[in-house]
Amino acid sequence: MKRLRGFIIKEFYHIFRDYRTMVILFGLPVVQVLLFGFVLTNEVKDANIAVLDKSKDAETMNIINKLTSSGYFMLNAVLESEDEVEGVFQEGKVKQVVIFEENFAKTLKNEGRARIQLLADASDPNTAQTLVNYTTAVVNTYLAEKAKSEGKQLLIDVVPKMLYNPAMEASYMFVPGVIAIVLMLISSMITSISIAREKELGTMEVLLVSPLRAGQIIIGKVVPYVFLSFLIAATILLVGRFVFGVPINGPLGLLLAESLLFILLALSLGILVSTVSKTQQTAMLISLFALLLPTILLSGLIFPIENMPLLLQYISHAIPAKYFVIILKNIMIKGTGLESVWFETIVLGGITLFFILLSVLNFKKRLE
Repeated sequence: MKRLRGFIIKEFYHIFRDYRTMVILFGLPVVQVLLFGFVLTNEVKDANIAVLDKSKDAETMNIINKLTSSGYFMLNAVLESEDEVEGVFQEGKVKQVVIFEENFAKTLKNEGRARIQLLADASDPNTAQTLVNYTTAVVNTYLAEKAKSEGKQLLIDVVPKMLYNPAMEASYMFVPGVIAIVLMLISSMITSISIAREKELGTMEVLLVSPLRAGQIIIGKVVPYVFLSFLIAATILLVGRFVFGVPINGPLGLLLAESLLFILLALSLGILVSTVSKTQQTAMLISLFALLLPTILLSGLIFPIENMPLLLQYISHAIPAKYFVIILKNIMIKGTGLESVWFETIVLGGITLFFILLSVLNFKKRLE
């Protein structure tokens, strides 16, 4: 028992002395709890909406004030005509447009009934339905307060229309998300493990004494995975189109080019991970927790970013998958072209160049 006790104490010393083990044991659970605690919520707050007020009377102003003061909505744009509706949706500025009919107050007073139309961006069906429900609840609360103060029962018909996904198919949301997750996981993890395996087995030494330069070694390692990842992306698109019925309304060539750009970005991250990993296990852990987890939680593919705390919203700007998901939804579901996703494309291109340069420089240092 004395020897066993000494052996157990020794193991505790080994664990406490290894800072990486301590980070995994205590740091990761805390980070995961905080992330899931703040991110996992169905509540929608401060959603950007636009208003098309054809009446511009006291009643419509009161309802608009009710909506913006509810905490659920933020007024992002005031539209002058229905021709502007498609533009604000394609630019991604708003999640919902509230349209008041002409002579709203007059109709409500004379006929006791008026109409509000809601146009919702149903490329994210859960958020669209939630916003419609919130708007209906705010309007009903307004009517209840008005009936209490004036002693007259009135009715406002809230008529929703789901754009881009009228059938409210969940696949419209998860197929673009799956593409982003799979490409990030496979491209980064497999590349990092492949290079880490060379280092772990000692075969990297053979490459170092070969006539190949550092850049050529990286290109030789990456090219097969670019090809395989591109085939995987095409396969997912085909499955999404013909099995789940997710449309590809925009230019197919642009969609494939954007996918290739994201693959290159993920591969550059995989190379960077491999340069700081001595073993395959370390490379796998870093890829899973530093790349995959933020991709799932902070990219907006499952949980709306505007619902997150402000700090996490700022962090989400550094998540490449966030921009890729926006690109996929715009091209596939909304049918837009480069004019609507040029900013996200530039951001992805800049991040890709940064990580490629950083990976090559870091790889050269490791070789030296």
